[in-house]
Amino acid sequence: MRQRSVGGVLLALALTAPLLAGCSSSDDENGPAPDRNTAEPSAEGGTADESPAASAAPERGEVEVLETLADGLGSPWGLAPLPDGDVLVGSRDGGTLSLVAAGGEVTELGGVPGVVANGEGGLLGLALAPDFDTTGRLFVYTTTASDNRIIPLTLDGDPDADERLTFEEPLLTGIPRGEVIHNGGGLAFGPDGMLYASTGDAADPPLAQDPGSLAGKILRIDPETGAPPADNPDPESLVLSLGHRNVQGLAWDAEGRLWASEFGDDSWDELNLIESGGNYGWPEHEGEGGADDGFVDPVASWPPAEASPSGLAFSGGSLWLAGLRGERLWRVPMDGAEPVADPEAFLEGEFGRLRGLVAVGDDELLLATNETDRRGSPGEGDDRLLRLRVR
Repeated sequence: MRQRSVGGVLLALALTAPLLAGCSSSDDENGPAPDRNTAEPSAEGGTADESPAASAAPERGEVEVLETLADGLGSPWGLAPLPDGDVLVGSRDGGTLSLVAAGGEVTELGGVPGVVANGEGGLLGLALAPDFDTTGRLFVYTTTASDNRIIPLTLDGDPDADERLTFEEPLLTGIPRGEVIHNGGGLAFGPDGMLYASTGDAADPPLAQDPGSLAGKILRIDPETGAPPADNPDPESLVLSLGHRNVQGLAWDAEGRLWASEFGDDSWDELNLIESGGNYGWPEHEGEGGADDGFVDPVASWPPAEASPSGLAFSGGSLWLAGLRGERLWRVPMDGAEPVADPEAFLEGEFGRLRGLVAVGDDELLLATNETDRRGSPGEGDDRLLRLRVR
């Protein structure tokens, strides 16, 4: 198995982007949910390279559920707030895109061609192009019968249009597909205008350490050509970082660092600050203690039963992680790139499995629950899109 040792080199401002990637437990998303009456657990954390911040987040936070924007959603995964206040929601298992209006009305726009939903695969991440407000262009990450791929499309802003979705040729194909688990699926634009995608190891762990494979990686892609940007660690490769098991959440903080939430195996789920060229250890190492072997240690970590983090967002000076198996929303208060207190849990057991998470403004989050993803126990109203106020 090939290894690639890295130092603690952060991306330069145009490339600086910390990523969050998450996937936990040997059963991964299938892992049994904990007793919803369990007391709030403690969590262990680490530190990343220091970077000064204008002000640190308070040690203790608050979460207020402002409203349920929509209910009755089927396996919601990707979320994308639109400039007009509507929210675009993707159904992983249904392979469809829907609009949730500010008043709560849900309109199905249509299906994404070729989606094959099996296990953790299906219609996954969504990302609006930086010029979406004028072009209507966006990107989806989806599982097909042969691979995972990224497809550009255009959303027609006319609600009376016969066909509101127009699909282009795939931007990127050939991302290894897991038959059941570890398809990754995170998709987001960075402050540098590049498209970032997180991939899983496709249930073939050695691929995560293979720099020639797109599996178990965070990719940095030119959104116009699908080619590697010239300032990637290897200008001939899309790989920004490697050694990931299954990253689903990507988020940038206020200073342009990229973070990723990652599902671990049996020991530790991780919150990682993404370094250009960084190796995050999987499958040779999990959790803290890998730095002596050239791996990048996580900034915070959790036992899988308490987290299994999917969505990731930055708001109010804190990083927020949506837990599937853990059925709770984790807050990690930050001062620059370093936590200022232990992670703090909210909404524990209140809404079941938590999946999609995106920041809206300075103090609000949109959160999608995920009891209808074949791993939960759906009740009346599941699944929901919630609007939260946080600090």
